[in-house]
Amino acid sequence: MTPRQFASYGYISLAWGLSFLVILKAVAAFGEVGTTVLRCFTAAGALLLFARATGRRLDFRGGVFPYVVIGATTVAGQLLGLNYAAPRVGTAMSAIIVATIPLFSMAISRAVGFETLSAARLAGLALGVAGVVLLVGFPEAAPTPDFLIGCAVCAGACLCAASGNVFAATRMRGVGAFETTIGGFFAGGLICAPLLLLQPFPAGPRAVDFVWIVILGAAMSAATYALYFRLVAEIGPTRAVTVEFVVTAVAVLVGALWLGE
Repeated sequence: MTPRQFASYGYISLAWGLSFLVILKAVAAFGEVGTTVLRCFTAAGALLLFARATGRRLDFRGGVFPYVVIGATTVAGQLLGLNYAAPRVGTAMSAIIVATIPLFSMAISRAVGFETLSAARLAGLALGVAGVVLLVGFPEAAPTPDFLIGCAVCAGACLCAASGNVFAATRMRGVGAFETTIGGFFAGGLICAPLLLLQPFPAGPRAVDFVWIVILGAAMSAATYALYFRLVAEIGPTRAVTVEFVVTAVAVLVGALWLGE
């Protein structure tokens, strides 16, 4: 990777790793659905304003469908699942399951013929799956039904993220990172908004609660996904998605050292 790509990789790792801590605070104030909707529209709006302020021309080519797919998978499916799982299984355990995103991405890329898997990659895939199973399957305390459901939902969210990553790499090569991020998050917000009928916003959020949303939306979504989708286009989805391994390390440290998990 070039120095610029390495810097992007490092920022994404730190921002996404720390995002689990912010998610806990935002979900407590706005609920799983409300946090996702506000995060999506904040991310899309922040990046759109930045593009306008810097004179960047946006070209949303390819029609609506690709952005709906990204919005449904990488955005809505992933974020809703993580918002649901993090308070139930903990930051560290959620982060460990997030490490399956590169594994799912490798398997999906191979299944659709986008990339081939060498013997070394197959061995790494098997080792990664075994490691996640060992860490999740043998928690310190006896697993409760709520814990098991949370783990399953988190794994589903990771599958959504991996599917969206491969789709972006194969079907959106000619689309810029800004356009992919803005369109994906706007579509994700629209997809999740009707769910507010089932889980409305809780009453009485404080001013600081909206600060968490701005941090999630602008610093931990708009900036990171714009950088991430550019990395996907430049170095490929399999190499780019390995950032999730570093995200797991950061989030586990946050859970252990800051939250006492």
